[in-house]
Amino acid sequence: MGALKTVSSPEFTQITRPHELASGLRQELVDCWVTVSNAGGAVIPHGVTLPPLSPRDVGPVLDQIVDALDPQRSRLLVATVEDVLAGWLLLRRDPHPLVAHCGVINHVQTHTRFRRQGIGAALMRRVPGVARDEMGLERLGLTARSGLGLEDFYRGLGWVEVGRWPGALRVAPGDDRDEILMSLAL
Repeated sequence: MGALKTVSSPEFTQITRPHELASGLRQELVDCWVTVSNAGGAVIPHGVTLPPLSPRDVGPVLDQIVDALDPQRSRLLVATVEDVLAGWLLLRRDPHPLVAHCGVINHVQTHTRFRRQGIGAALMRRVPGVARDEMGLERLGLTARSGLGLEDFYRGLGWVEVGRWPGALRVAPGDDRDEILMSLAL
């Protein structure tokens, strides 16, 4: 792997309600998701076949995510560089009272043209403050696919591995990966 390059600091935007998502940004999110998934990223949408993916595969899943946006339950955190989508993630809270103090991070993505430039790390450094200060959360969780070095990336940002589900993810025939459970106290 090459040295980490940094771009000018990304700008962050939160999308907390469906009507806040402009159609141009929606298209950029779909493009990012398709590009990242097809490049081997671990962000394959639930209910969608394995890559290669198309906008037809990802668009309806993104629309479901956007339709569920609510300031206290679910929001997108978007990073742009010079008005171009560089990365995004989904922060959500489970409404069940036993776990409502915890949030979950899903779909962490850096567009391939911004890889190795600190965008993913910037998103992951930004999200704890949003979760704690704006949503009142006390802990965050996420899952990561083994074999991509993601657990090291998240550990470097203060996350702790709290468990593994061996062989839970079948990426391809004969290629089973662990699902890694990670946590961050806020």
